Amino acid sequence: MFLDIATIFVKAGNGGDGAVSFHTEKYVAKGGPDGGDGGKGGDIVFVADSNSSTLIDFRFAKHFRAQNGENGSGKNCTGRSGSDLVIKVPRGTVVKDKKTGEVLADIFYDDSRVVLFKGGRGGKGNSHFATARRKAPRFSQTGEKTEEVELTLELKTIADVGLVGFPNVGKSTLLSVVSAARPKIADYHFTTLVPNLGVVSYGGEGFVMADIPGLIEGASKGAGLGIRFLRHIERVRLIVHVVDVSGSEDRDPYDDYVKINAELADYSDKLAGLPQIICANKCDIASGEQIAEFESKVKAKVFPISAATRQGVDELLAEITARLRELPKQQPIEVTARQELGDDPTAFRVDIADDGAFEVTGGLVDKLARTTVLSDYESFNYFQKRLRDSGVIDALRAAGIEEGDIVRISDCEFEFED
Repeated sequence: MFLDIATIFVKAGNGGDGAVSFHTEKYVAKGGPDGGDGGKGGDIVFVADSNSSTLIDFRFAKHFRAQNGENGSGKNCTGRSGSDLVIKVPRGTVVKDKKTGEVLADIFYDDSRVVLFKGGRGGKGNSHFATARRKAPRFSQTGEKTEEVELTLELKTIADVGLVGFPNVGKSTLLSVVSAARPKIADYHFTTLVPNLGVVSYGGEGFVMADIPGLIEGASKGAGLGIRFLRHIERVRLIVHVVDVSGSEDRDPYDDYVKINAELADYSDKLAGLPQIICANKCDIASGEQIAEFESKVKAKVFPISAATRQGVDELLAEITARLRELPKQQPIEVTARQELGDDPTAFRVDIADDGAFEVTGGLVDKLARTTVLSDYESFNYFQKRLRDSGVIDALRAAGIEEGDIVRISDCEFEFED
């Protein structure tokens, strides 16, 4: 079964918690804190799988979670880091954030390996918080927690040349005679239900050709196989527009040509702007007048061929090869830059909410709130000290905060006391 779009849920591993521990040994008085750090959570990694050409593996497997980091322990022992979770997808898979539609990764190359979501950092053990005045800290940091993200996977065929045209015009036959591909060929519409790829070799050069099924009038609005397969043309460098010049199905060849181009333009300006080679197929059963009439209407160079008899196929391949030499190579889709967990740990901002509360946001306070146990007295005192030392308290005063006003940091609220 061919599946080219899927929805999955992924979650990087949480960081392990730091330990609260004190060194105890016979004849050693007041050994001091020796709580170890928590381990880092596992990453979510996407890699290209050359043995796969469909997203069928994600039809039922929907949830992917990396391993959490282990908690630290005494004797300054750091917890074990969580194992990364590797998700294998076919080459050409585009990973999007389903909520925002942003492109997060394009698994474009054969050796593509993208660390898409990093695991949470492990929390520090209490040995990190010992000072000259606080010699026995009884608190530690919790590990950073990660969130589950809903992703859309879209498979977009990576080919140099895309064959487009109405059903039954001979696209599959053409692909079968110029490459080793063996698509299903029959005398009825929508014989081809999946994009077929073939490697074409001509004159010592090679390129990948794709037979794109399902294009009819209204395809860009969902008719026929609709936009399901139009996405597979987006990556091609050159379009070979195949037309049944014989009119064997009582359709006008020029009208077919105009309608398919209109569907490409309705789908995207990029497709409409791709260079095209016009291929008049089935010329073995067409009259010279039909071919001449079609050429006069399109007002562009037309390559008359018969895929069934290979008439004119070599001339077509020579033109495709020459055009591809002049066209730029394919490039992966530009991805949206993501701010990783914990980035810019010094930034913060103070805003006044509609209810009059003073909200503090930014990497600094987010990290503090995630890694501090606010229900613990010592840990909360450390939290307040960090706010003072980092300038948050001064910023609140500058914003006009007064005694008793509400301060909101992440999910925590407390009254301000100067």
